[in-house]
Amino acid sequence: MRKNFPLVMLILLLTFIAAGCFSLAKGQFEMPFLNILASVSREAGLNLFPTVNVTPNQEAVLWHIRFPRTIIGLMVGAGLAVSGAVMQGLFSNPLADPGIIGVSSGASVGAVLAIAMGIAETSMYAMPACAFIGSLMAVAITVALAMRHGKIPVMTLLLSGVVVGMLLGAITAAIVTAVDENRMRQYLFWTVGGLGYRRWEHVFIGLGPILIGSGIMVLLARHLNVLVLGETEARSLGMPVGFYRMLFLSLAALVTATGVCISGNIGFIGLVVPHFLRLIVGPDHRRLLPACLLAGGAFLVFCDTMGRVLIAPTEIRVGIMTALLGTPYFLYLLRKSRLEE
Repeated sequence: MRKNFPLVMLILLLTFIAAGCFSLAKGQFEMPFLNILASVSREAGLNLFPTVNVTPNQEAVLWHIRFPRTIIGLMVGAGLAVSGAVMQGLFSNPLADPGIIGVSSGASVGAVLAIAMGIAETSMYAMPACAFIGSLMAVAITVALAMRHGKIPVMTLLLSGVVVGMLLGAITAAIVTAVDENRMRQYLFWTVGGLGYRRWEHVFIGLGPILIGSGIMVLLARHLNVLVLGETEARSLGMPVGFYRMLFLSLAALVTATGVCISGNIGFIGLVVPHFLRLIVGPDHRRLLPACLLAGGAFLVFCDTMGRVLIAPTEIRVGIMTALLGTPYFLYLLRKSRLEE
């Protein structure tokens, strides 16, 4: 498969498109695919299917519910998978994920503070903004603790991330126990992760940071390959190691924080997807990162759609679905690696 990378990318692209179409068509309100094509063509001013009747209810569901939800799922899944692959490369650890430097913990503190103080009720942007600020502050604290004489040792950064995550987890738990039951339920609903009730405003919040951040990481994949060789080898090739390490950390943190702030905490995407694709396309990040971009988006949207249709009309939150689908595969990988030792 590694020799057939164009074929792999074509399959992933078709899967990416199919997952998006599946998400648009399926749910509590079934939408024939021909009606979707007719509505899209009319919005584009083409009217390629003049005989297809699209009802106002179908139009409303498609453009105000399904499209924003699907686009956010594709964006967030792609961003989390690329960020996870970058983190695993930087730490030379296949168990690393975007939350390892405190992004998710910081977002949780920001979100629960917004809920506890009533800020979340003032605007739809309030809780995502607080979660985003909390994420970036957590990353800044982690990096500040790890930095020594302008350098960031990988192991020190890892340990700093664990410590900061534990501290922020304790702060979050303390705040949650102090709020009333309704606000506690609101926080728990957010922390499970989900794409429901997302609107075009949420799409616009995430569009720039996720697409630009992920795009830059993909374009700099060659530099990440050099960093993976080790600090000594990278410096011998003339690479400013500290600059690129900080750049990749900042971009991964930005993309992850943006994803978390608009969709809540969604686990396993940044852990399982890069690990799985590394077995298919190899460790070269010039191939791995673009593959993660497509596979991550497709996987998250597929999980979200399955959560809507499995026990409809009840919806299973996408954070639960990614854990249910990701955990068995990850346990299989762990068992396989043990048998190979």
